[in-house]
Amino acid sequence: MNAIETKSLTLSYGETLIIDELDLTLPKGEITVFIGSNGCGKSTLLRSLARLLKPSEGSVLLEGGSIAKLPTKEVAKKLAILPQGPSAPEGLTVLQLVKQGRYPYQNWLSQWSKDDEEAVQKALKSTRMLELADRPVDSLSGGQRQRAWIAMTLAQDTEIILLDEPTTYLDMTHQIEILDLLFELNEKENRTIVMVLHDLNLACRYAHHLVAIKDRKIHSQGKPEEVISCSLVQEVFEMNCEVTVDPLFGTPLCIPHGRGRCILKEVSMNG
Repeated sequence: MNAIETKSLTLSYGETLIIDELDLTLPKGEITVFIGSNGCGKSTLLRSLARLLKPSEGSVLLEGGSIAKLPTKEVAKKLAILPQGPSAPEGLTVLQLVKQGRYPYQNWLSQWSKDDEEAVQKALKSTRMLELADRPVDSLSGGQRQRAWIAMTLAQDTEIILLDEPTTYLDMTHQIEILDLLFELNEKENRTIVMVLHDLNLACRYAHHLVAIKDRKIHSQGKPEEVISCSLVQEVFEMNCEVTVDPLFGTPLCIPHGRGRCILKEVSMNG
């Protein structure tokens, strides 16, 4: 069974068409990354997959069933989303933030339980935030703050995690730290991760499945080595580049041209 599917999904903001009759399948237990130029609809699509945006037409299927027909708390037990640039109330501690991830499991009959406490502690440990649990979120560095939000998402204990540009505004060290954490969650816990990323080389390095979006539709999708080429980068991003092989991981490596006229050149992924 696939994690998420869309059937003729159409998304709009008012009269502005963002996504047009999109058929998409996101594999379960893998890392999928959406790529595309600014304003192409990546974040809008991600929000619709989490039922935060109602489709104009079409549907989203979560593990085979219509997400629109599921109760809100049932959706929240299956799928978690971390939007771009989330903010916490002033003075809220990391522990208090992470506890918010247990909201779907709370009701007037079932208050805070041992399972809730174990989920919170596991999330703090997985994100290496135990020692910072009592620190206010607004006192943390950018990388620490992002780990705190991911810990809250993990405490929700869902098989599917959606993240909108989780490395934005982070320096290179913290970008790799966050992506390594998400990679470990996929490898060790078989979590399905769906992300929007701007950095093509990081997208290629961490994704099992790439989805390139252009002109409100899927331009191409598949394994990074099947998707990334000079022609795709030119068509989707309007940028000339060379594509070679990442010497560390064997994934596609895009080297952008600049400083004047350039000639498209592609180096075979097979050497």
